Parts: sequence; C-alpha cells; structure tokens
Amino acid sequence: MSDAVVIVGAGLGGLRLAEHLRSKEFDGPVVLIGDEPHPPYDRPPLSKAALTDGGDRPDLKPAEFYTDAQIDLRIGTRVVTVDPAAHTVTTEHDGTTGELSYGTLVLATGLVARAFPGEGGDLSGVHVIRSVDQAQALRRDLDGASRAVVIGAGFIGCEAAASLRTLGIEVALIEPEPVPLAAALGAQIGERVTRLHTEAGVDLRTGVTVSRITGENGRVTGVELSDGAHLAADVVVVGIGGYPELGYLDGSGIELADRATGGGIACDDLGRTSAPDVYAVGDAANWADADGNRHRAEHWNHTVDQAVIVAAQILGQDRPPASVPYFWSDQYDLKIQMLGRPAAGDEVHLVDDDGRKFLAYYSRDGVLTAVVGAGRVGKLMKTRAHLMKPTPITDLL
Repeated sequence: MSDAVVIVGAGLGGLRLAEHLRSKEFDGPVVLIGDEPHPPYDRPPLSKAALTDGGDRPDLKPAEFYTDAQIDLRIGTRVVTVDPAAHTVTTEHDGTTGELSYGTLVLATGLVARAFPGEGGDLSGVHVIRSVDQAQALRRDLDGASRAVVIGAGFIGCEAAASLRTLGIEVALIEPEPVPLAAALGAQIGERVTRLHTEAGVDLRTGVTVSRITGENGRVTGVELSDGAHLAADVVVVGIGGYPELGYLDGSGIELADRATGGGIACDDLGRTSAPDVYAVGDAANWADADGNRHRAEHWNHTVDQAVIVAAQILGQDRPPASVPYFWSDQYDLKIQMLGRPAAGDEVHLVDDDGRKFLAYYSRDGVLTAVVGAGRVGKLMKTRAHLMKPTPITDLL
C-alpha cells in the first residue's frame, strides 16, 4: 500500500492540511487534487473585493510554494470514484482516467452553489458566487448594469448586495425570513443588519420569495415575487446556500450524515470517516462533537482548525487544543464578527449599540454561547477567553 496522503479538494482545507503536514516534517508523498483549473485560492473575497475591485485571483500561496514544499498539485482533475478496500481513487483529467493509491485519504471537496430552483434560473445574467470563475463572470456582467436583484439575505447575499451598492448599482435584496441573517444570528441582530442595508439604499423585501426569474431573448429582465410584485433587473445574483456534491462517493461505503444534521460526510470528533484511513475536513465534512452530536459548519476558521486536527492524526500526534469558532463578514465599511456557536432560541443581550455598530452576547441556560459584533473588533476579540470555558452570562452583564 502506498504511504501517500491524497487530498481530494484543493481549497482552503486541503491546502492547509498539506501545508501543516510539511511544516511538521511529514516526508511522504502529498498529492493535492482540485477539479478547478486554478491553484488553491481564497473564497471569502469573491463576494466582496473580487466584485468591487476586480483584480487578480486571491491565490492562497504563490506558485513556487508547491514545488518548494514538494506538494504534487493536480488541478483540473476530478476524483470520480473512491475504493477504500483497495485504498485507491479513480481520477479524470482532460478525458483521461487514472488510478491513484493512497495510505491516507482526506476528503475536502467543499460545496457547490445552489442554483435557483424555479423558472428562469438558466437565463444569461443569472449568477451564483462560489468559484473565482463565477465571480469574474458576474463582475464582467456588471459593466453597464444599473439594477440588480439578490435572492437570499444570508451572508453571501448580504455581502453581494453591499458590494453591488458600493458600485452604485440599484439593489433589491429578497429574503423569505422577516430579517436578513435570521437563521445564523437571530431576529434581534437581523434587525440591525436590516438597518445597515436600508440606510445604504438597498430595497429590502422580506417575507417573500421569488416565484420565477423573467427574461427576454435568453437574457434576464427581472424577477416575479410571491406577493405579485415584479422587479426589473439587469443582473440577478442567487445566494441561497450550497450543498456537498458527493456523487464520487457512490459505492464507496463511506457513511454520509443525514440531512437533519446538515448532511455531508459523517465523521467522528477527529475527522475520521467510517472507512479506515479516510478523513474529511471543511464544508462537506459533518463532524461529531465530544457528546456525539453532529455539526456541519461552513466557516473559514472552522475549516483551518479541522485541517490541523486531521494532520495531527496522520502524524500520530495528540489532538491540538480546542479553539473558539470564529467567523466574519465584511458589509460596507463594517466587519461583522462572530465568536462561539449561537443557536436559535439563544437569549441575546445587546451590551453596546450606537445604532450602527454593536456588540451582543448570546446565552443559553444562563451560560455564554457566543458573541457577535459589528465595528467592535477589539471588544469582541477580548471576549474569546470567556468562551473557552463555561461562563455565566451574569458575570458579563
């Protein structure tokens, strides 16, 4: 059997794993496989700076890094099957298939953007933002555009709306929930995000859905809403989330998590899958916590932490100390940040709010669970220590 570590997915998680193995002096072969024709790049800027500033692809490492670190980077290559019994994967590149043996396999295949499910989703001018090619296609389509509709007011939708307004484009933002970011941050903070966008001139339509996207001669002209309204648009951005595309695991016997826990690849609390010598990290991985409860998180820092944990397992080292989950979102001139794990039903305590910038504590059963802030970077980061251990919320109020 080969001693190679084969990593399927050349995004953040796959790269950080390969990098950490080399930094800890792993001297076996490391193969990093990506299906896009680009080396690993950073995705968060795609809905922000990549739209407002254009510019170069946000590569995570310079080209020479892979040669210097002896990482066998194979881009434009898909893994089409996995055979855990034989410790092999089948790959496809430019129509040619091949077989690759592994000692350890790490699945880091991320997500695919969810397309608009109704009529009009295939019209020219309708975009999703998950890959650099998709972001660049949207950026080109913005030339001469004056009106845009963004479907979905989650993080991607809110960031895209903010970027388009920064470019001077009229934006309508459509969200079925009563406020933006309701599922992630709750109604109270969602109301503050509402204010942020409406003050910037966004036409925020909540409590409605898009019935269909309209077009003429193959090109988008607008959207029809469930309340009967029609909004004209030169460009439509669909930001309704993503899903793990795991067809390459068909027949592998590797367990998948059920949809109730977020789907994805079922893992234990160290990233091990149901197959020997196979791990998973990143957005497609559904890890169990210490209590056996499964979670699939789609955050940058979460992926980095998982890569470090899996690298330690491959190297036979102890698990690194747990870190506090962290996430951020840049909207207009504010950085919205989150530490911890807020959940629906958490009590929200606004401790600093000037109408635009704010800091809020979240608690459950009297214990601090998360801190969310906008424009309060220093204050928020100082709370990290309180989330490293059970902290009564009364100690902070």
